[in-house]
Amino acid sequence: MKPFRAARGGDLVARLEAAEAGIVGLLLDQLEQLLEADVDDVGGDPVIARLLPDGHRGDPEAAADYRELTEASLRSGKADDLATVRATLPEAGGEVRLDADQAAAWLRSTNDLRLALGTRLEISEETEPPEEIAGEEDQQLAVYYWLTALQGSLVDALVAGRGGRS
Repeated sequence: MKPFRAARGGDLVARLEAAEAGIVGLLLDQLEQLLEADVDDVGGDPVIARLLPDGHRGDPEAAADYRELTEASLRSGKADDLATVRATLPEAGGEVRLDADQAAAWLRSTNDLRLALGTRLEISEETEPPEEIAGEEDQQLAVYYWLTALQGSLVDALVAGRGGRS
């Protein structure tokens, strides 16, 4: 991966290898399937609970009311972001060029992907990147930390593109 950088004209540009683009595409597919699944099929899934948290933890009735009011729009927004990432992701690898709106969708989607993967892997503050890839969990941890670096480079490029202003 060549990290994101601010380019002339305000776009943010990165370069992904074919394997990296394939991993992002696969993760997008998995997250999309989870978000489109029937609520009854994924109701107890900790990833759904993380991506669509209760609005009121101490009051189940208020939480249900809040979920009824917000869940459809949250799912729709996440689906729109995933579609934007998919549309700007070079399937065979190559340049990723994002405008400000697309960059925001990438930030939200990479955050959702990291939340989903982190929840599945039970990542905590003590979790460290694997020193060597010895198994499937190490591969997944490596992907999590790679996504973290990708997202971090996007944040850095956004800040650099604004001249360091917040």
